[in-house]
Amino acid sequence: MGDLVQTIRNAGVVGAGGAGFPAHVKFGAKVDTVIANGAECEPLLRGDKLVLRHRTAEVLGGLTLLAQATGAKRTVLALKGHYRDLVQHVRAAAAKYPSIEIFELGNFYPAGDEQVIVHEVTGRIVPEGGIPLAVSCVVSNVVTLGQVARAAASGEPVTSRPVTIVGDVKRPRTVVLPIGTTVGDAVALAGGASSDDVAFVDGGPMMGAPVSDPDTPLTKRSGGLLVLSRSHPLVRRKSVPMERELRLAKSVCCQCRFCTDLCPRHLLGHAIRPHLVMRATNHEGFMKSPPEHTTSAYLCCLCGVCETYACPLGLSPRKVYAHTKDRLAKEKIANPHKRAVEAPNPARRGRLVPLPRLVARLGLSAYAEQGWDFDPEVAEVPRVRIPLLQHTGAPARLVVRPGVSVRRGDVVGEIPPGTLGARVHASIDGVVTKVEGGIVEIVRSQP
Repeated sequence: MGDLVQTIRNAGVVGAGGAGFPAHVKFGAKVDTVIANGAECEPLLRGDKLVLRHRTAEVLGGLTLLAQATGAKRTVLALKGHYRDLVQHVRAAAAKYPSIEIFELGNFYPAGDEQVIVHEVTGRIVPEGGIPLAVSCVVSNVVTLGQVARAAASGEPVTSRPVTIVGDVKRPRTVVLPIGTTVGDAVALAGGASSDDVAFVDGGPMMGAPVSDPDTPLTKRSGGLLVLSRSHPLVRRKSVPMERELRLAKSVCCQCRFCTDLCPRHLLGHAIRPHLVMRATNHEGFMKSPPEHTTSAYLCCLCGVCETYACPLGLSPRKVYAHTKDRLAKEKIANPHKRAVEAPNPARRGRLVPLPRLVARLGLSAYAEQGWDFDPEVAEVPRVRIPLLQHTGAPARLVVRPGVSVRRGDVVGEIPPGTLGARVHASIDGVVTKVEGGIVEIVRSQP
């Protein structure tokens, strides 16, 4: 299986579910269970489900390769039982693969968090500060597995991915976009915005990042593009500056602890208590007193349940945790949380967040059925802007220069020696016109 790992490395496959972890590392592990993650728990996103529908054989083939490479004894494809037609379709296709088990997840958020899905499928709990490998599991997104299957079959590198474009657009849809497509060109493929004063979110409404510049590129990790009025509560929520979030944490938090009671990682039994990090902002020497409250930031998966669903005052423990993580890294404070957890919180099952209720709480019910229109062919765009860092690890090392002609699939960024990283490839035929700020711009060649 060494050749397969090298093939995946050469193809630049990374976790397409959002984490961006280089896939060749996972395929080099040895575990007893592998799980294909088809939960797609972010509201409004459709790419995983549509890939499962239209490219089923590729996903199942990629999952089989993952099981063979890791030596797994149990092979599972997990998706939400809520989508009955899709479940039946996948079960019928999987009948040709007797080793693959179909596991139906509940319709809750965040069912696709890798630690949550490991517990749902196996009953195991990943230790604090750990990853699924710690409990002999590997989790891989279904889009990633399809990319692996294509790489294994023909050496095809990752140059495109499905992106759901929804919200205030004239033709909401899921499109297969070349990597590096700009936000502006993606919106144009959805018929353009339906109003003038809009903002963008790269990713889903819970964990996606606000985008102000239409020239921002979409990456291997971009599963969705949300287009909303600038006055929408979700846009306003994501746009609050960090300084204001900290002031609000100090002055407004009433210590109700709803954020902790509904935190998915707390419910798995981890020692993360968001209400206490909010309290810690009032201490002198915030980073050190009390230390266990601040270092628990390492246990946060930034899912956003605390800020969008739990807090009755509209505060953001998630942002406070993200800010704390950055400060811990800068001050070189290591993660002390390594405890093994034997059992989840006994109240866990009753505190799972129902997805339809979450959509309503986000103010997105009007868009709940958008995004199902799907074209499996790669869309054509006039140019791409390809970041050298769109994965976990070190940025790719630039190997092209302005003025050079490239073909789709040519390497434009190589993994630096001795680092965790991923290759980056040209996603269209064209000419490199600019390399700036870690981004390679390619303009499509005219036929």
